[in-house]
Amino acid sequence: MRFLAAVLFLPAILGERLVIPEIQSAVSAQLAEFSAYTPDYAAATVGDAPSVSPSSEKRQIEERQTGGSYWYETIAHQGISAFNANRATYKVYRNVKDYGAKGDGKTDDTAAINRAISDGNRCAPGSCSSSSTTNAVVYFPAGTYVVSSSIVSYYATNLIGNPNNMPVLKATAGFSGFGVIDGAIYQPGGSLPYGATNIFWRQVRNFVIDLTAIPATTEATGIHWPTAQATSLQNIVFKMSSNKGTKHQGVFIESGSGGILNDLVFNGGLYGAVFGNQQFSVRNLTFNNAVTAIYQLWDWGWTYKSISVNNCTVGLDMATRDSSGETVGSVTFFDSSFTNTKIAFNISRSAKSQPTTGGSLAIENVSLKNVPTAIQYGPTKSTLLAGTTGSTTIASWVSGNVYNPTGPKTTAGSITPPVRPAVLVSNGKFYERSKPTYANLAASSFSSVRSGGAKGDGTTDDTAALQRVITAAASAGRVVFFDAGTYKVTKTLFIPAGSKIVGEGYPVIMSSGSFFTNVNAPQVVVQIGNAGDTGTVEWSDMIVSTQGAQAGAILIRWNIASPAGAPSGMWDVHTRIGGTTGSNLSLANCPSTPSSTTVNNNCVSGYMSLHVSKTAARIYMENVWLWVADHDVDDKALTQIKVYAGRGLLVESTVGTIWLVGTSIEHHVRYQYQFSKTQNIFAGQIQTETAYYQPNPGARQPFPLNLTIDDPNFDILCPQGSSPSTCSEGWGLRVSASKSVLIYGAGLYSFFNNFSTACSAKGASALCQTGIVQYDSASTKGFFIYGLNTVGAYGMVYRDTTKLADYSQNINVFPSTIIAFTSNN
Repeated sequence: MRFLAAVLFLPAILGERLVIPEIQSAVSAQLAEFSAYTPDYAAATVGDAPSVSPSSEKRQIEERQTGGSYWYETIAHQGISAFNANRATYKVYRNVKDYGAKGDGKTDDTAAINRAISDGNRCAPGSCSSSSTTNAVVYFPAGTYVVSSSIVSYYATNLIGNPNNMPVLKATAGFSGFGVIDGAIYQPGGSLPYGATNIFWRQVRNFVIDLTAIPATTEATGIHWPTAQATSLQNIVFKMSSNKGTKHQGVFIESGSGGILNDLVFNGGLYGAVFGNQQFSVRNLTFNNAVTAIYQLWDWGWTYKSISVNNCTVGLDMATRDSSGETVGSVTFFDSSFTNTKIAFNISRSAKSQPTTGGSLAIENVSLKNVPTAIQYGPTKSTLLAGTTGSTTIASWVSGNVYNPTGPKTTAGSITPPVRPAVLVSNGKFYERSKPTYANLAASSFSSVRSGGAKGDGTTDDTAALQRVITAAASAGRVVFFDAGTYKVTKTLFIPAGSKIVGEGYPVIMSSGSFFTNVNAPQVVVQIGNAGDTGTVEWSDMIVSTQGAQAGAILIRWNIASPAGAPSGMWDVHTRIGGTTGSNLSLANCPSTPSSTTVNNNCVSGYMSLHVSKTAARIYMENVWLWVADHDVDDKALTQIKVYAGRGLLVESTVGTIWLVGTSIEHHVRYQYQFSKTQNIFAGQIQTETAYYQPNPGARQPFPLNLTIDDPNFDILCPQGSSPSTCSEGWGLRVSASKSVLIYGAGLYSFFNNFSTACSAKGASALCQTGIVQYDSASTKGFFIYGLNTVGAYGMVYRDTTKLADYSQNINVFPSTIIAFTSNN
């Protein structure tokens, strides 16, 4: 099968019935050069692999390995998929060695690994669109696993290696496939097996991927990863040839709506990584000895933080290959370094670029050491910003439209960067922290919730059993292990200070019952501490959800104030309202009703997804997705549904000091992100979508106005009778009476009007939404956004009721883009 550029790219959002042909055609030219990377899959067979000498496996990554076993390998595996049709026999946890893999550096383990992934009538590529009932964790003990063709990942699959001695996936010299790990294997005819913007809930972490046995001049890819929200690549080393003429590449992403990548090391290769996706957050990536560290195929907005590029020819290449115009929308790049690299940034944006804001770039706090050219204009290879043979730092440099707060002012040069509050910074950079693995703990240090009496079957009331386990574990200094399952709770679940909680395969805490139904007296599903409590909590790899009508459910509330220097953390924890089997909020219960104005009260579920209360402080959140389902995940056609949840994220913390890294919030009624009377916020990349049914009804319904939590008052913003219906729609981002709110990349999208995408189509005569960002003039200070990308909204930014930035002055590849906005004059 050849690489079919015309169908390969695509933000073609199957569940959302959205196709963007303009981007599809613009990027085809970029992709043509990768046609040799996709083999004929039909011809690929798994045969005997040549023997690989163990001596060749001495890895130069000792700092990433401590040796020894890993608690997850030895803990009892009791997880279930509560709503799987064959729950009694379906296995969530699979150890590849139980399926015949040897990991001895000699045996071809391809077939065994793929058996481990595919076992149990799962959502296979090309056979189903998506699934919430066939999640799996595939575990790799330490060893060298020889593979002769792709490890084919299925929907909702977590591939996890031993972080204490990372398993090596070693490609043979004759390897065949588009990626040692293929996250979405192409089907006959050139289509992806799943809509790339609907590939959710999966991870790959703790691996070494070794391509060095493949001849340098043979095209080879480490991971093929078209993907969407609640997905990640973490703690992976890519070993590629650095010989002259190398054609190896580490990661290839051509489509989707991500997502986060963090803690990745790329050694060698023609390209360390090739990236194309609507938006993404990328953190702590190291590139050594590549020809080009990063080749940006296309995007709307990408956020790069803590990137280290060493001994490469080019650092970030975002110059278009398409004669018709730019294909990259915008990039925000900061807190990073380039060393012994000829060209840090290669761009093609100029005063004549089309579209007018295409190729926008923001650089902040980037150090250069022996980098002759900081920024090159690719078409003529001329220097836009000189580098140095010594050392220097780019404090700030942008190319694109700037608002201060009025504009646009088209700029190519330095600007005054935002003032970073010291409490957000560590060692000269914004604070960051990777998800804990608890790699130094034994299995005896963990308390299983199923061993403690919880069932996780989606039917039993597990409230009391879960509370016993969580309370006892915090008191004893143990880590709570949520075995895979769906845990129904009928009262608030309390997480005390000192808790550490980790999930297996995204277990679900699901609220149910009358306790959470009163919209006028909302109740919390998962509460982290009481008001006034101090301490820390670590929470990772879980989902909080609702079942049926839960109009008064606040899914998560943080109350704990963590001490300075020791923030609490939440990694890969998501909320999910509706759209799945067992939620009672799927197609059968909550169909889309574009021709009806009646609210189905049985589909009102979720007062608020996440509340950071006034007493909370110092919280780090990474790869958190707060999703109100727009479609039925388990319906083959991914048919749209209509579920109502009131508010996304509300941050009211008076102390603040909140880090939001790679977060997304979608389809809430009144707003997605709201920062109210808070301060010291770092966020990037943030991403939102407005509810597809709005304005039928608009944001006034069905949740009543609550001024005690600073709800936006649409009667003031959008007076009835004199405002268009598109005015009273959920804000993507609202900042109220807050200080030092710093956004490093934002993709805020309004694709639909009452389930129709005509309003977001290129050249639409009427857009979907009046405004998408709002802040107040009286009390908000130090509000700054790099890389603001909006779709379907007339007003990109409003100050109170005054529109400051209109989409039409900032047209980009599909969204409209402002590269830097500040509320300060």
